Amino acid sequence: MSGHQAVERTDAQDPRDPRQRYRALPEPTRLADVVETQESQPVPDPTAGRDPERDFMLRYA
Repeated sequence: MSGHQAVERTDAQDPRDPRQRYRALPEPTRLADVVETQESQPVPDPTAGRDPERDFMLRYA
């Protein structure tokens, strides 16, 4: 033997131990509860209706 002794780990049973949170899996989540069911609004136009190519030509031509 190399002289190492087995150490009993009693700190894993402490309820204040943060590792206790991961000892059991949470309740399963239904897919119907995860998927967005409300209609979304269209994204606003990033150019606000302007033509950036035309504006560039007018400014620098």
